[in-house]
Order: sequence, then structure tokens, then C-alpha cells
Amino acid sequence: MKLHHLISASAAVLALSLSATVSAEKLAVGITPDLQKFDFTHGGKSYTIMRNQDQKNTVNENFAKTSRKCPPFCIQPVVLAPGVDTLGEVEVIHYIKKMSEGENILVVDSRTPDWVERGTIPGAKNIPWTKLNPAKGATTEGIIEVMTKEFGAKLAEGADAFTVDEAVAEGNASKAFDYTDAKTLVMFCNGMWCGQSPNNILNLMKFGYPAEKLKWYRGGMQDWEILGLSTVKP
Repeated sequence: MKLHHLISASAAVLALSLSATVSAEKLAVGITPDLQKFDFTHGGKSYTIMRNQDQKNTVNENFAKTSRKCPPFCIQPVVLAPGVDTLGEVEVIHYIKKMSEGENILVVDSRTPDWVERGTIPGAKNIPWTKLNPAKGATTEGIIEVMTKEFGAKLAEGADAFTVDEAVAEGNASKAFDYTDAKTLVMFCNGMWCGQSPNNILNLMKFGYPAEKLKWYRGGMQDWEILGLSTVKP
């Protein structure tokens, strides 16, 4: 099957899987032809994802800038790493739906808190990229805490920070953790020029996190805002 046919078929399946949760209300600006908006509850809070209905609305000025110095703000590739799926907006909503239904999924905003305060994707949890980056002061103990308390990974029997460091240095970090019940992570940051979620993903892979449990929303907040999709403030 050709790639564009596969993508179209996947989008159709996602739209159908979401359509049962959509209000019968007909909006002028829907998400897809079959998806007007999506209402869900997560962490005891109710959210709605929909597009801005003002057809004269323009992009949030926080995401209007087209040019920032590269490096560090360089255009990211479409494929970040082997085995890591790159997602679009419909797929992100699909994962949010599954998360709200109790599946072992976490949507992660990888940005620093000052950016999160300007608005984030409903249902996302902020895990700043600095918490998983040793070059930014993250300790092995701190990374283990995020991995176990937030992501559902477990230390292998007898493992500690020292053995984790050894395993990472040997390029065999997966032996230091048990990822059987680890969450599927959907990670994003400010957009296709932002390196924060790629940094989180690549650092997690150094610690052995399975690539098939890592999903990347490359468009991030810039594309989310350009499409007028709902945001919330923490």
C-alpha cells in the first residue's frame, strides 16, 4: 500500500474511533469532517479540544515568530529516531482519548514552565527537558525518580544509580530497568524548530526506554496554535 493511502486510511480510522465521543453540535470549524470536538476527563478535570470558531482569528503572537537563531533552534527531521513514531494533531487527540479511557499513556509537555504558563495541550503533564538532561544538571537519581514515579518504569532487581550509570556508559541501559509496564509517552514542545522534546526522547532512549513506547508530536504548540486548537493554562 502506498504511503499516502496508508496515512489516509489511518486518519479515517482515528476519526471514526473518536466520533462516538463527539457532540452532535455542528461547528463551523471542525477538527476533521467526522470530528467536531472532543470532550474528555483526565486526572479529575474535564477538558474540551476544539478549534477556534472565529474564522478571522490569527495565530497566538507567542508562536508567530518565524526565525530564531540556529543552533539551537534548528529545524527538526521528520523521523527523530528509529522506532519512534511521529504524530500529527489527529493522532495526538487519538492518544489523548485512549489516555482518558485509562490506557497506559501519558502526554508530556517537555517545555520549561515559563512556556507552559502561556498554554499547553489539554491533559498534558509538564516534564521539563532539563529534568532528563544530565548536561543541564539532572542527576541519575532525579532521572530514576521521573522514570519510576511518572513514567511507570521499574528499576531492575538490585539496580541503583551507580549500576544505571554503568549500564548507560556501556550502551546497555535497558538491563537496568524493567519497562514492561512503562507508559507510552506522547512528547511535544514548541514546534518543528524546538529541541526540547527531541532531547527528552533521545535521553530516554539512552536509558533504555523502548522506542515503540515513545511518540513525538513534531508540530508541537506552534502547529497546535496555528490550527486554533484548544489550550489550557496550568
